[in-house]
Amino acid sequence: MSAILHRSLTGALPVAVRGEGAYLFDRAGKRYLDASGGAAVSCLGHSSPRVIAAVREQVGKMPFAHTSFFTNEPAEELASLLIERAPEGFGAGRVAFVGSGSEAMEVALKLARQAMVERGEPERTRFIARRMSYHGNTLGALSVGGHMQRRALYAPMLMPVSHIAPCHAYRFQDEGETAEAYGRRVADELEAEILRIGPERVAAFVAEPVVGATLGCVTAVPGYFKRIREICDRYGVLLIADEVMCGMGRTGSFFASAFEEICPDIITTAKGLGAGYQPMAAVLVAQSLVDVLSAGTGLLANGHTYMSHPVACAAAVAVIRTIEEDDLLDAVNARGDELREALEARFGQHPHIGDIRGRGLFLALEFVQNRETKEPLPRALRLAETLKVKLQEAGLIAYPSSGTADGSDGDHLLFAPPYIVTSDEIAEMVEITGRVLSDLLPA
Repeated sequence: MSAILHRSLTGALPVAVRGEGAYLFDRAGKRYLDASGGAAVSCLGHSSPRVIAAVREQVGKMPFAHTSFFTNEPAEELASLLIERAPEGFGAGRVAFVGSGSEAMEVALKLARQAMVERGEPERTRFIARRMSYHGNTLGALSVGGHMQRRALYAPMLMPVSHIAPCHAYRFQDEGETAEAYGRRVADELEAEILRIGPERVAAFVAEPVVGATLGCVTAVPGYFKRIREICDRYGVLLIADEVMCGMGRTGSFFASAFEEICPDIITTAKGLGAGYQPMAAVLVAQSLVDVLSAGTGLLANGHTYMSHPVACAAAVAVIRTIEEDDLLDAVNARGDELREALEARFGQHPHIGDIRGRGLFLALEFVQNRETKEPLPRALRLAETLKVKLQEAGLIAYPSSGTADGSDGDHLLFAPPYIVTSDEIAEMVEITGRVLSDLLPA
């Protein structure tokens, strides 16, 4: 019996013992095609020689140095690489490194609060986010998250946060409404909420440029985020872009915000940053915000033991170098087009698949009871849970989730394969998915 406190206390998980490219192997020798990188983590697959070599070299040279005493070379190099690739307008920003996306969001929220105090506006304590979003599992991150199922147990412990509508055209754009009008309508909910709370009380707005786990790769309509940026600027509210899942090349650019032609004040990123070779996350802070801190205390009022961990930073440097030297952003766009075409060819007319969406190698299927009415599948069917089990039994790791339609009902299946995925592997993942769905949701 396992002594691990697993996510489920019933049943037994296979023991993974080896990774090779896009595949994982368990102790019994069974092979699994990792079509989601776990949770969009393993962007280089499971055996990148350059990243493995970088980790070995750094751990042999210097495994740890506490940031209250030292900086270190891998962290300095990684920070420079990220700032050089940040969205236009980020300027001479700074970066903080922590161990997970949830930690990164906690740092971002605390940093926004500190900036308000040092700006001479200590009454700005409130955050606004979006319904049906996910920003992490620690209490602050869970507070700004808008996923009802994940919040429910801890609701009495969470800080007060306002949640406005997501920008999810498939579900919420009115019939006859243009994309531009829809984007303006839901973006303007932010202004209305700022005015309701009081502009002098709002610190920041938090949003994923591409919504990952909770909605399944939902991109905003054109112009939505530009309007969001305008509203934030008008009322002195910071814009925090959560790119933990959609960043670091997953959508075809190092930063998903670049597609929206905006510059956030703070960007969180993780998952693909360390590519699974080390726990790794980053918080990027624009120069304008750094200037506020520099003119005030000159201190970051928040610290973590494993900040700027040398081995993790060395791994992330190797990840970025590998992505660029192997032209993997181009591969993401090319293979992403190929995967979308394969999904549309196989499932485009499936009676229980209402939408195929996403960007780059970040794509999802949304399941419905009826394609015409978009009626979601009821939560009681537990499709997401069953689909996960059946796909894994068939040798495929993919990422299903529930609550897609309204926070309770509805399911989607997310694909986030490694950037090195081949055409044959794309065909394999679509074939296995089709075979499993034919049993669970017959056409």
